[in-house]
Amino acid sequence: MIKIIVVDDHKLFRMGLIAAFKADYPEINIVGVADCGKVLFDILASTSADIILLDIMLPDINGIEIAGRLRKFYPDIKILAISAEKSSEIVLSMINAGINGFISKENADIEELTKAIKTIMDGFEYFGRDIAPIIYSVYVAKKKSTDITTEFTDREREIIIYCRDGLICKEIADKMNLSINTINTHKKRIFQKLGINTSMEMVRFSLEMGIIKD
Repeated sequence: MIKIIVVDDHKLFRMGLIAAFKADYPEINIVGVADCGKVLFDILASTSADIILLDIMLPDINGIEIAGRLRKFYPDIKILAISAEKSSEIVLSMINAGINGFISKENADIEELTKAIKTIMDGFEYFGRDIAPIIYSVYVAKKKSTDITTEFTDREREIIIYCRDGLICKEIADKMNLSINTINTHKKRIFQKLGINTSMEMVRFSLEMGIIKD
């Protein structure tokens, strides 16, 4: 059972999630709902959770600050941002705050939301495909030294392309007939070559440096 707390100030949205999970995804249990940051932390004082579904624009504390507090005081809880607000500044701020994923309210449905939750619970990050170009624009201004190693194996290039297309590690492993651990090992090597830490940066750099094409 995956324990979820929903933080969103729109009552209909909260009610919709509760109904959808109860009807089709009994393995997901909403153990709390909050319409603001204060209520969330009140809930956390007496309730444990695996993932926080976190809106960004809230009436008291914004989602960026909440994410930072969660990382400091509840480091084991995963954070999935789900918001209609997705400017480059907000996406970057949420990533820097330590979220595990970000999907857009405008384009996500309950199936993608469930996929995101399960992916994060498996220990991976999840970013909606419509977030990819935003991440690209965020990082395009970030300069790296010119001595980055750009020699990649065919298998590493294939993994980068699958990441560009929005596939998660399990999907990549299935397509390449490899284990998830092998895919993660290859990704770590790619990260080391590029001097980066995340899949988003990997795709951005690979595009910018011509390792892969759009």
